[in-house]
Amino acid sequence: MTDKQDLRKQCGQLYHEIREKGWKVVKQGAEAIITIIEFYPGEPCILKSRPEKRWRHPVLDQKLTRKRCLVEARLLARCHAVGVNCPLLYFLEPNRGQIFMEYISGPSVRDYIKELVSEEEYETTLAPLMKIIGSEVAKMHMNDIVHGDLTTSNMMFRSIETLEPVFIDFGLGSVSESEEDKAVDLYVLERAIASTLPDSAALFHYVLEAYAQKWKQCKPTLRRYEEVRLRGRKRTMVG
Repeated sequence: MTDKQDLRKQCGQLYHEIREKGWKVVKQGAEAIITIIEFYPGEPCILKSRPEKRWRHPVLDQKLTRKRCLVEARLLARCHAVGVNCPLLYFLEPNRGQIFMEYISGPSVRDYIKELVSEEEYETTLAPLMKIIGSEVAKMHMNDIVHGDLTTSNMMFRSIETLEPVFIDFGLGSVSESEEDKAVDLYVLERAIASTLPDSAALFHYVLEAYAQKWKQCKPTLRRYEEVRLRGRKRTMVG
């Protein structure tokens, strides 16, 4: 059996369990399946499950799965400790590759931006949101939290009225002092915003402005970000 066939079988078994229990699948990514369940009666929560990968040695697979679950859970706890807006961690089953966390009901920042693009004054509307994002990312980086996949799809709103982004999916995250890692976070965010907005440069300026205001010692990271950005441009030109 090939790796892909084995993964399909594992996901199929997990989906069968999900259907039996009446859970709702929100998303299936490369590493995990996201479902909405009831943590206790009347209270929905997110269950993030990492399927077993049988092409790996079972002991190695369990160790890697356990490690990723623990890293993600610790990042969520660390974010809460420093005041970064992210889902509450409810419960953890690292040996089964499961994390139970707060359900965020609002739309993603990406979907919100896509809806606003058709409006004439969308830049004025989005500027305050960009500043909040910049400030929250600075809060993460000044505490050595690297998201690892900092896209607008991984930011959601608890409420469309408050427009306070909640950062989700720290599955690729880490604790790192590296300026390079933090710079790559910023570059990934810039590319994510550029993919949604026709003229993203002006709006991303608000992100960087708020980032620098929040984190006074960010100059080395911003210099490295410019280097990462230049490397990205060269890669695009070469193809």
